[in-house]
Amino acid sequence: MGLADGIRFFAATDVGRVRDHNEDNYLVDKKLALFVVADGMGGHAAGEVASALAVRTVHEEVRKQRQLVEDFEQGATGASAVSARDVLNLLEFAVQRACARIHEEAASDTQKRGMGTTLSAMLFVGNKGFIAHVGDSRIYLAREDRVQQVTEDHTVFNELIKRGKLSREQIEKVAHKNAITRAVGVYERVEVDTLAIEVLPGDLFLLCSDGLHGYLDGNDSLQRILHDVPAEGQAQAFIDLANNAGGKDNITNIIIRVEGNEDDKARARRLSQKREILAKMQLFSRLTERELLRVMQAAEIREYAPGDVVMKEGDKGDELFIVLSGKVAVVRGEATLAHLGPGEHVGEMALIRAVPRSASVIAEVATEMVKIKRSDFFEILRREHELAIKFLWQFLGVLADRLDATSRELRTAREEANVEDITNEIFPDLDGDGPITQPKARN
Repeated sequence: MGLADGIRFFAATDVGRVRDHNEDNYLVDKKLALFVVADGMGGHAAGEVASALAVRTVHEEVRKQRQLVEDFEQGATGASAVSARDVLNLLEFAVQRACARIHEEAASDTQKRGMGTTLSAMLFVGNKGFIAHVGDSRIYLAREDRVQQVTEDHTVFNELIKRGKLSREQIEKVAHKNAITRAVGVYERVEVDTLAIEVLPGDLFLLCSDGLHGYLDGNDSLQRILHDVPAEGQAQAFIDLANNAGGKDNITNIIIRVEGNEDDKARARRLSQKREILAKMQLFSRLTERELLRVMQAAEIREYAPGDVVMKEGDKGDELFIVLSGKVAVVRGEATLAHLGPGEHVGEMALIRAVPRSASVIAEVATEMVKIKRSDFFEILRREHELAIKFLWQFLGVLADRLDATSRELRTAREEANVEDITNEIFPDLDGDGPITQPKARN
């Protein structure tokens, strides 16, 4: 199922040098292409119970919906059609079920009260990876020469960083700065971060507990092991790295390598183009890599033949279009207002409100466009409050630039309208209501 035939994985867990028992748990189901890491918390081995119950419940719930996953992979249509949002909802539901079961177990045993767990899960289907995440375990993506953290830590430290009220040096002195702000099972429900990303051949994903990532020096140590250690030894190399640095917590990691073939090169090129173009746009230029992945989740590519209408003047629109390759004309009535090439965009007001299109856009040559629908974009903003604030500030900048441009055009038009009429000085014989007499030719 999914990318199972093109996936290699390596996993390892260790108690570390300080703890006397391992409260981490992980799950690998290669046939289902499901991978989960959970780091439990709670006294009297309750953390181990919570993490085990979490991975087991998520596994059970996803297996129950195997048909839904298969329908998405096969591109089922009609009543069986399944969207990427449906798969993410499945993962979120599975985590919520785990949360309810852990909370119920804790309520029935006083020694387990307050137990909970972090959880980072990844399900591969077709050419997409679906992520559900709670807590401070992490998922990293290594693509080409770039390593990025694709999950967000739900910790006091990270919340203070996001709010920007204190410097990193000040936050380092805060007591309990590493305390997590979300966990599966502490309450009956939990807010779950979800993300769908397009997966490419050569991609490597690392799922790990904080017993490992707490010792990663930025991404340098991670990149060094991935570069210098053979694939079969990398999971153990990460365990050794953490233990050699102190091993103060349990250590767990799963490494997932995605393989592919020549047919995937065009898709990789298009995905790279999409990322680069979005990153250069003023609307998205200040987003982090993780936030850019969120926006890319809502972006799809459409192809247009020469003469195809991308959008029509007067129609209500709810989509932003960005030229990926090719060329389009912006037309109002019979007049061509502009020609747009790769990286240029049109229709951004549609992301804010549905208004009639002020002009038509027509493909002049074979063209690929990135399309972002307002409903998909709003779904991301509802879940990503910090991203929403960044976007709104950038959008205000775009509107300010447009207002400046409009003001300049109006000022120029007004100046031209106020130019002194010197027609009579040039043509003194001109009758006010008569035709202009042509000057006689000189001999």
